[in-house]
Amino acid sequence: MQAVLYICHGSRIKEACDQAVSFIKKCMDNQSFPIQEYSFLELAEPTIEQAFQRCIEKGATTIHAVPVLLLTAAHAKKDIPEVLEKLAKEYPNTEIRYGSPIGVHDKMVEIVVEKIKQSSVYNSKDLLVLLVGRGSSDPDVKQDLGEIAALIESKLSGIRVQDCYLTAANPSFIDGLGIANASSHSNVLVLPYLLFTGILMNSMKKAIKEYADENKKYELASYLGYHPYIADILKERLAEITEENNHVSING
Repeated sequence: MQAVLYICHGSRIKEACDQAVSFIKKCMDNQSFPIQEYSFLELAEPTIEQAFQRCIEKGATTIHAVPVLLLTAAHAKKDIPEVLEKLAKEYPNTEIRYGSPIGVHDKMVEIVVEKIKQSSVYNSKDLLVLLVGRGSSDPDVKQDLGEIAALIESKLSGIRVQDCYLTAANPSFIDGLGIANASSHSNVLVLPYLLFTGILMNSMKKAIKEYADENKKYELASYLGYHPYIADILKERLAEITEENNHVSING
């Protein structure tokens, strides 16, 4: 029997986990798989192991694992596969198919463009957008978010988009604020490339207050949230996993 296991990041903030669960349940409504479970990689339950066990108890013989992650980094490349490999050893008769995270996608570009257009500073002639990613030491994260920033610029004439990162990559968010302060732009939109609320949003608010220049207007946009377009992308990623040559088979 076929099953889908959605793997979200997880957060210490209950509201963030609740948002993830609500979104995944909506995704489940649009799928015909007889078994569907959600899980969290860290900081919340059910864990991947717990949700996997639920799939098995319901009769799953093939489990399609979908990482609900924005970019391809260590979580998607290493942490989740390691958990799935251990489960593959424990359940050798269960086929595990692992898919790709959301990654660079036209619909993600559209989500960000939509958020920029909703801001109060959108019609400014000298707008700088700081696109703020979580960050990672994995160079693919910077490459992917940089590509997304370039695609956004190509869709919004006259608006500059600068990628920056909260951890482990350059330029840092603080460096990004420095770039904004040193620039000729009098309007700065800080746009978090994050799926959910949490501690990182609060840290950005604090940093903006400390670095704000009286000659510039700063606006902090909300996090991306679980936009319907993301549900469309996950549906694509799940369809890819079901194809014979478009997934990673996890072996114990």
